[in-house]
Amino acid sequence: MSVEAGYQTYAGEDLVTGEGVSVEVPVASVPSRVASRLIDLLITVVLAVGSFFVVGSLVGFASDAVAQAAALVLVVGLTVILPVAFEVLTKGHSPGKYALGLCTVRDDGGPITLRHSVIRHLVGFVEFYLLQGAPAVIAAVIHPRAKRLGDMAAGTYVMSLRHKLQMTAPPEAPPALEHWVRGTDIGPMPASLAIGMRQFLTRTGSLSAQSRHHLGEDLCAQVLRHVSPPPPPGVHPEWILRAVLAERRRRDLERLSSEDARAHRLLPPDPLA
Repeated sequence: MSVEAGYQTYAGEDLVTGEGVSVEVPVASVPSRVASRLIDLLITVVLAVGSFFVVGSLVGFASDAVAQAAALVLVVGLTVILPVAFEVLTKGHSPGKYALGLCTVRDDGGPITLRHSVIRHLVGFVEFYLLQGAPAVIAAVIHPRAKRLGDMAAGTYVMSLRHKLQMTAPPEAPPALEHWVRGTDIGPMPASLAIGMRQFLTRTGSLSAQSRHHLGEDLCAQVLRHVSPPPPPGVHPEWILRAVLAERRRRDLERLSSEDARAHRLLPPDPLA
């Protein structure tokens, strides 16, 4: 198994912290998204029937052009403007998402903005109202984060709020390598390498002996390109990976603690704290 294949196998769609701690993102399932959309469509249909009845009584004696303009405004308002306004004000929710505990967020996990919501619903108008939802379902089934076309265009996905984020425990440096790793120069590493190291170490028990051996050596070789001086000869690759990850985490914690202490010393107390 190559190291690139290892990254794809173990990185998946997880988020990763600076010290390579993997966080499993609770992505909403396709059935829950479909059910949420059906609830929203039902509400839209009810509002449409009531709105067309009211507007029809008001413009019933007007010209055909006025009636068509009013119908167009209603369609755009109910299918795009109203959902966008609701989603932006509630930071990623819709009535259906509220009912099923879902929320739309950016790819980095942050709250969506007006731009994200507009793109999602403009593409969604084509997906759901012009093409009966078929492209949305097919894309969601294929995509690892269950994204429909609107999510791909806007850079968003839907997460489940009824599942807790799971963070695995950080690794500890083997005592035999603590002296070496404390004096090493550890350079910046690609995020894919940090994820591959972290998830390889947490899932070694599920690998065959051959895959574990080859993937461990490949990852270790990649890591040693960013580490100087090299470790003592004859050390097991998995020990090296554990030591480097643990040391990166320790240094990150020290840096954050130092920055916090410096801010406390130089900045006045926050009156709102």
